[in-house]
Amino acid sequence: MCRWLYRVRQFGWAITARIGEEDRALVARILPPEAQALFWRMAPGDQRHSLAVLRTLLAWGETHPALLKAALLHDVGKAAAPLPPWERALIVLGEAVGIQPDRFGCFRWPIFRCWVNRVWRYRAHPEIGAAWAMEIGCDPLTVALIRRHQDALGPPEPEEDLETRLLRRLQQADRIH
Repeated sequence: MCRWLYRVRQFGWAITARIGEEDRALVARILPPEAQALFWRMAPGDQRHSLAVLRTLLAWGETHPALLKAALLHDVGKAAAPLPPWERALIVLGEAVGIQPDRFGCFRWPIFRCWVNRVWRYRAHPEIGAAWAMEIGCDPLTVALIRRHQDALGPPEPEEDLETRLLRRLQQADRIH
């Protein structure tokens, strides 16, 4: 039940998201100009979410530049499949009850085929965002964090490499928001 309430709140945040001057200054402080252009491609709701993830990491004392950049850019690939909040809500609800649009013959009708293709691009946003980040010259660690931000991680290991440690922190902050 708690997860459902979170999703309802998330929907509300998405349709009411506003970015202020303080937010713009923070983005400019963390990202170089080319990466800022990527950030501003995102929908305002995704920008607001990414800023919340960044602020959480900063509050936790995280300072690694690749992690902070990845916090702002981890969902940038969603701009390849712009879906309004109500369509995203349908995807989330469908996944929650196990509905996969490609399993119900949706490809028979062109309008559904187009939507299913957009859903696939939306689900591929980590890979798309990582490719865009690489194209503009983001460092390999930032690109890896963007690409892997939805990867399942096992329990923490005593001696984790830097990428895994940073990825774990990114995922923790992402889950909160």
